[in-house]
Amino acid sequence: MKNTAIRSALVSTNSVSQGESVANLWKPLFEEGVHIDFAYHTFRWDSEAKIKAHVHCVIIGFSIAVNTKQKKLFTEERYQAVKNINGYLLDAEDIFVESRNKPLCNVPEIGIGNKPIDGGFYLFEKEEMEDFIKKEPGSKKYFRPWYGSREFINQAPRYCLWLGECSPAELRKMPLCMDRINKVREYRLASPSAGTIKLAERPTRFHVENMPKGNYIVVPEVSSQRRRYIPIGFFTPEIFYSNLVKIIPDATLYHFGILTSNVHMAWMRVVCGRLKSDYRYSKDIVYNNFPWPLPTEQQKQKIEQTAQAILDARAIYPDSSLADLYDELTMPSELRKAHQQNDKAVMQDYGFDIRTTTESSCVAELMKMYQELTEKENARGRK
Repeated sequence: MKNTAIRSALVSTNSVSQGESVANLWKPLFEEGVHIDFAYHTFRWDSEAKIKAHVHCVIIGFSIAVNTKQKKLFTEERYQAVKNINGYLLDAEDIFVESRNKPLCNVPEIGIGNKPIDGGFYLFEKEEMEDFIKKEPGSKKYFRPWYGSREFINQAPRYCLWLGECSPAELRKMPLCMDRINKVREYRLASPSAGTIKLAERPTRFHVENMPKGNYIVVPEVSSQRRRYIPIGFFTPEIFYSNLVKIIPDATLYHFGILTSNVHMAWMRVVCGRLKSDYRYSKDIVYNNFPWPLPTEQQKQKIEQTAQAILDARAIYPDSSLADLYDELTMPSELRKAHQQNDKAVMQDYGFDIRTTTESSCVAELMKMYQELTEKENARGRK
């Protein structure tokens, strides 16, 4: 295409404009002089087969030599004339959010929940747990509620038999628990992985253990795109979470308020990957690259108050799951108002105009902040 007037377009699944794919695909192309001339935002394509396949697609037109002054961003039947279209299909500068191991800002680190590698022998449905306890009453105090993304959002836990801190003398008094331990050991020994075989030496422990001692934030790894807000939790230590959620230990109400805000949700929607059409929240792309504000003490206290109001609004409906509370059709007015107040406080924290800032302009500003922070970080590294 170099030194020609050729213009091309592609139809693709929308993964080419999401998550890590953006930097991997578009960065080298842009460095070769490619620019996007027009793009259609995500739309659903349905196959004509009897068994319908729903694929979420984008259309992207691009060229090298022909750099049109007016570029077009299409959403359904309408389009917007813009100055530039970046790899995320935004009217913003060509900025790439790349994977990083640690947070860009001074905030608590995020990790996965617990990963047992137990063959399922430590995990129970409620009825299975109750039957087990009837047969072995001494095991009751070692069961913990167990949540992955699905269980968390639907508030329907399974239960985990946690024997990692049970003394050998007490274990010997519980033959059914001993049987479970032996089955886990055998499961690990049969693994083709050397690391899992090594883990068989301590069969009461998990491969990954993330059990915060204080308050912590829970973010489901996968969440429906139909929700305006990912249902994020703020919890105390007695509950166990699986590796299908993200956990932020030592987090405060302030961190909860920022993460559950429309500002963070706008960032997440643009840079996260997808599982089918659902959001896939990642540590290295979404959380670690998110540009946090620099609040005054007064602003911080305000966000702590609005964050607590969200938790209080949820508590009004103890019989409702997060799936119920965050469905756009059934979201209670108290909860919606609490989120709106939190959104307003967070936007003020960033200095965004509440009346004129759109979601796309919000993300464009966040990307500028991201670029400035990474440039400062790189400058410190060169010294």
